[in-house]
Amino acid sequence: MSYYPMKLNAPCKDYLWGGNRLRDEYGKKSDADKIAESWELSCHKDGESVISNGEFKGETLTSFIETQGKKVLGKNCDKFDNFPILIKLIDAKDNLSVQVHPDNEYAMRVEGEYGKTEMWYIVDCDPGAELLYGFKNNISKEEFESRIENNTLLEVTNSVPVHKGDVFFIEAGTLHAIGKGILIAEIQQNSNTTYRIYDYGRVGADGKPRQLHIEKAAEVTELSPPKYPTTAMGDVEQKDGYTIQLLSSCEYFNVNKISVSEKCFLEADGDSFNSILVLDGNGEIDGVEIKKGESCFIPAGYGKYTFNGKAELIVTDIK
Repeated sequence: MSYYPMKLNAPCKDYLWGGNRLRDEYGKKSDADKIAESWELSCHKDGESVISNGEFKGETLTSFIETQGKKVLGKNCDKFDNFPILIKLIDAKDNLSVQVHPDNEYAMRVEGEYGKTEMWYIVDCDPGAELLYGFKNNISKEEFESRIENNTLLEVTNSVPVHKGDVFFIEAGTLHAIGKGILIAEIQQNSNTTYRIYDYGRVGADGKPRQLHIEKAAEVTELSPPKYPTTAMGDVEQKDGYTIQLLSSCEYFNVNKISVSEKCFLEADGDSFNSILVLDGNGEIDGVEIKKGESCFIPAGYGKYTFNGKAELIVTDIK
């Protein structure tokens, strides 16, 4: 079987806080009035990526993996029962709800799927944009619950100004919320479990207040300031024709940002597949054209490949 760089069509979500940048600037297609998220690399049942080119055109990525076997994911994925990650573009025109994600043990026991540790890369943001990231100081579970009840939770949460290029690592259990005017690339565990704690009194499409998950959130939230730096992990390394910077690395994923001025040389060896997300510019991967807002799956074992063009890329593999 001869594999190739597989472009992916991304399912889109029309959550009420979304805008239209993903449609207008990144070429996403949806019949909905707004596009809050595009799921760029997904084997999740709530929205699956579909291969859009070559021999496997029209197949979901899930189906491709099932028919070809886990070898296309690489040896580093053997430790996972399911496809390990989910990659999104997120356009927050309005504030997202204050929320938390459980860890694997709790999520598997209560929800039947992975927990969610994730990473955010700030693709763009309005001047003065902020996000919520953990607490200013340690608080007790009793204070946490009482502040939720009397609507004073935001008095003790940690607001962080954001700038284009910032990186945030959101370990499971970390209270967080994306603020309005922020465009994010999110790399996360393959999970759709979110516990909503505070939602600014908004109502959903049915006219009713959106469901909160306060009891579950109280069981999983880390009630202390965030312990991870809010910057990229690695220095920018200058290569011939491109730069590369490690943004984040954990037991679930490695994420690098690559800025290509002419061409760069990469490899999907037998250890892991590669995911390529184009944040800006355009080019081609071994003859497959790819542009801003598009993503590509490179099967494990494909070997060395070349990106020709001028672009900013997010390249993800499995540690």
